[in-house]
Amino acid sequence: MSPALIVWAPRVLSVLRIVAALIFLLHGTQKLFAFPGPPMGGNLPPIMSLYGIGAILELVGGILLLIGAFTRPVAFILSGEMAVAYWMFHFPRNFYPTLNGGDAAILYCFIFLYLVFAGPGPWSVDAARNKA
Repeated sequence: MSPALIVWAPRVLSVLRIVAALIFLLHGTQKLFAFPGPPMGGNLPPIMSLYGIGAILELVGGILLLIGAFTRPVAFILSGEMAVAYWMFHFPRNFYPTLNGGDAAILYCFIFLYLVFAGPGPWSVDAARNKA
């Protein structure tokens, strides 16, 4: 492996975490605050529904992953949330992820599962905390 790849691999891991978290937390803001637009159907979910609890996980977990705080346990929880979301809400609609709208849930599930094992990368609160 080239020296450039060795140097940049951990940094790109941080970039993957940050970009995935930014996009993911928008799902939470959409469901909780109708930002950047209302969720499909136009109605905000009741907070104590499965959809509302998922939105809270997406918002809080997305923020924590964005800054790289408690990355491994948060990523584990969010990976599980996405697996549940896929099997409960997407899979019953259709077998194929491109037809049931679950392709993003599958990708998030496995990106977050990867973060459980790979960690947050060097550009994170976790990395800064471990240096101290």
